[in-house]
Amino acid sequence: MNKPFPTPNYHFSYRNPPVSGNTINGLGETSPRRARQIFHGSGARKLEWFALEKFFGLTMPLHIFMRNVLNRWELRKADGPIARKRTTVPDPEEMSRKLKAIATQTGAGAVGITPMSEDALFEGQTADYKTAIVIALPQDYETMKAVTTVKAAAETVDTYRDVSRIVMALAAHIRSLGWRARAYGESSDLLHIPLAINAGIGQLGKHGSVIGTEFGSNFRLATVLTDIPLATDSSVDIGVDDLCLSCQRCTIDCPADAISDQQHLVRGKKKWYVDFDRCVMYFVKTLGCGICIEVCPWSRPGRGPSLSQTLLAKRTNRVPT
Repeated sequence: MNKPFPTPNYHFSYRNPPVSGNTINGLGETSPRRARQIFHGSGARKLEWFALEKFFGLTMPLHIFMRNVLNRWELRKADGPIARKRTTVPDPEEMSRKLKAIATQTGAGAVGITPMSEDALFEGQTADYKTAIVIALPQDYETMKAVTTVKAAAETVDTYRDVSRIVMALAAHIRSLGWRARAYGESSDLLHIPLAINAGIGQLGKHGSVIGTEFGSNFRLATVLTDIPLATDSSVDIGVDDLCLSCQRCTIDCPADAISDQQHLVRGKKKWYVDFDRCVMYFVKTLGCGICIEVCPWSRPGRGPSLSQTLLAKRTNRVPT
């Protein structure tokens, strides 16, 4: 990718710098713990990097800002009344198929179901639900080629709006069956990525986003938490680590130099990790960035299935017989 991206030179700075996001995220910590929320929350609590987030909102173009405001306003419908008469669910697998079909008919690109996990909750949070339904909605690839511009930022905001509407409609349907369900969209107090991985949407890439077979990482996530009985999916191995260990695309093209070639120990687990302090400053400067998503080979339409097949075949051939 020879496209010139904005340089990481900033016209803003902190008078009183916050605690490093890498420290808050638990980079280098050997013991497991829940994540602590830092940035881009629902507004329910003041976060350590709140000043930068506020600056981000105030300096973005007005029509993008208003789209964000409207998205959050719509999320007031995330929960609601539950029908008094409960529909029995004798076959959780059949109910899972029905709910996936509803989500797909309303626009979802991929749907996965997983047991609710504490990994999806920030420190101090509770969520009394048994199951998570994760929705992935792809962004327009051609539009996202214009990352770091207003055009791409509008596409991202609109995709978040649309995927939020899908989970709100799905949650409302589940409540109409007499079961609890709450939708979690963009900027909600929920970690969608661990749930997406557990639900089989994809695997974690070195750029910190989920990579799926069909859309690469060019999609946005939203989730429904519910207690309706459902059959769950399993995590998948599509060969993401095989490529990320050798591919340099996002590492080279990241102007902020925030993406590492090696996995790191984070809260007791070895995983891909993006330098928060470097990434977030550039994210704010460029209306949400997205360079790593655009340049990732997986994100090219139609590339994922054959790429996965090739990577897995090569791995099999390397295994001694």
